[in-house]
Amino acid sequence: MEYFIPEKHTMTKKEVQNIINRGEGLTVEFKTAKNQLPQNLFETVCAFLNREGGTILLGLTDNREVIGIDGIWVESLCKNFSNLSNNNQKLDPVFLLQPKVIDFNGKKLIHVFVPASSQVHKTNGKIYDRSSDGDFIVSTNEQISRMYIRKSSYFSESIIYPYLKESHFVEGLIEKSIQLIRNNRPNHPWLALSRKAFFKAAGLYRDNIKTGEQGFTQAALLLFGKEDIIQSAIPHYKIDAVLRRENLNRYDDRENIRCNLIDAYNILMNFVAKHLPDKFYMEGDLRISLREKIFREIIANLLMHREYSNALAATLVIYKNKVVVKNANRARLHGMLIPGEFEPFSKNPTIAKFFVQMAFAEDLGTGINNVYRFLKPYAGTKPIFKEEDTFIVEIPLLNKVSDKVSDKVSDKVSDKVSDDLTDNQTKIIELINDNNKVSLTQIAKNIGVSKRKVLDNINKLKNKNIIKRIGETKTGYWFITDRVANRVPDKVPDDLTDNQTKIIELINDNNKISLMQIAENIGVSKRKILDNINKLRDKNIVKRVGNAKSGHWEILKNTK
Repeated sequence: MEYFIPEKHTMTKKEVQNIINRGEGLTVEFKTAKNQLPQNLFETVCAFLNREGGTILLGLTDNREVIGIDGIWVESLCKNFSNLSNNNQKLDPVFLLQPKVIDFNGKKLIHVFVPASSQVHKTNGKIYDRSSDGDFIVSTNEQISRMYIRKSSYFSESIIYPYLKESHFVEGLIEKSIQLIRNNRPNHPWLALSRKAFFKAAGLYRDNIKTGEQGFTQAALLLFGKEDIIQSAIPHYKIDAVLRRENLNRYDDRENIRCNLIDAYNILMNFVAKHLPDKFYMEGDLRISLREKIFREIIANLLMHREYSNALAATLVIYKNKVVVKNANRARLHGMLIPGEFEPFSKNPTIAKFFVQMAFAEDLGTGINNVYRFLKPYAGTKPIFKEEDTFIVEIPLLNKVSDKVSDKVSDKVSDKVSDDLTDNQTKIIELINDNNKVSLTQIAKNIGVSKRKVLDNINKLKNKNIIKRIGETKTGYWFITDRVANRVPDKVPDDLTDNQTKIIELINDNNKISLMQIAENIGVSKRKILDNINKLRDKNIVKRVGNAKSGHWEILKNTK
């Protein structure tokens, strides 16, 4: 089974500035750290874990003055912090955290996001909680008891199953997850641990010091459990993936998923790949799949933040004009979620942490931002995130998306591939571009020829270095080489600068793109973009049709 790996997110300058503007509070803490970690740092880490989570910025004073961190110390401070978060002598139970370095106005800062935990943590033998005034020690038995009750009632993933054994897990799945962690971070501290220590470090095996219970948790069951074991413990657990385009009363295709979350993640990704068009998109020199970028976030969040004590089945439904995802929720906010206007809160922090270590997901709070970012070039619109007792995500799919994708594929094929391709070979390339996991049988059915003829054409395309097969027959995928995929047509004159070429690529991808968006994509000023646009106009390569707000760009025919 193939595993889909998202890329890492780094906080932007604007996001940092917004946090600084808000100042310290219940979920924000600033600390100075020129060349060493603050002595009280893990008091705040512990308090955030025990309350609602929060953001720590190292390199700032309490009054928001940015003093930065000495550059020669940044790497060692990050490494030291990460190691201490995984040391039960410093933080018990451990909760691995990964600080990130930020360049802000010429100074180095360290950013640490600490999610709320489903466990009760202590540092240096003391339990800390958080209020708007800062961190405080929880000392009385009554206070400690209330904290355990709050955690156990809110985080169902922390339920301990004393009789759950490793033999109840899918064979080989733990090894696969460890390999994914190794691929993501070769020096990950969990990799050197014994199996039991690994489970404890990940929060999947717990000791409840209030009740004396110990054992694997519901999070471990959901991540690794065999289907029958999961159903015996959580009989209502189910995820429905449905295609409902023609038959609106029932369905055109369906996946009824009751397996562990790791396999469920990949089943859902494959279902989306099977039924939604893809659109290639350039980020710098890299070609990425917008479909995967968007739905990795949607599916990871569906699995990580579902309330598993609720019997409502999670659903992902693909319609003609939209995708709707619903899952049971324990709402903390009510209404629409807009990036930058809410504090992220993990419903299942242990599961979410494990997804991050495997690189199935990014840090909490980045998912919605990424969907907003990549949906615009994919469908020209914005998503809907609504938090109520049922969490609802709606991804609009404008009808023009599939048309635009197929039109661009045809253009690429005709522009970039030599004229001796047959109609069937051109159709094969279009089908592979839509779904890089398409099978020979599916291609044959779509084109209306035999599987043998499809194989013959595939071999000819391979010999022409137009397509390649990556991986094995069952788990691999097709790759269209740069001979076809290059987004800048041969018709563009040779005397264009790199930035002018990139501008044409961006316009070809989205003819309503603004000057500011072009500038952000290329990484130069808006003034320089305008200067290059004027030069392209003078060369009769692009033109603007309509006004600045409602118009669009056109790449002119006489550039052929």
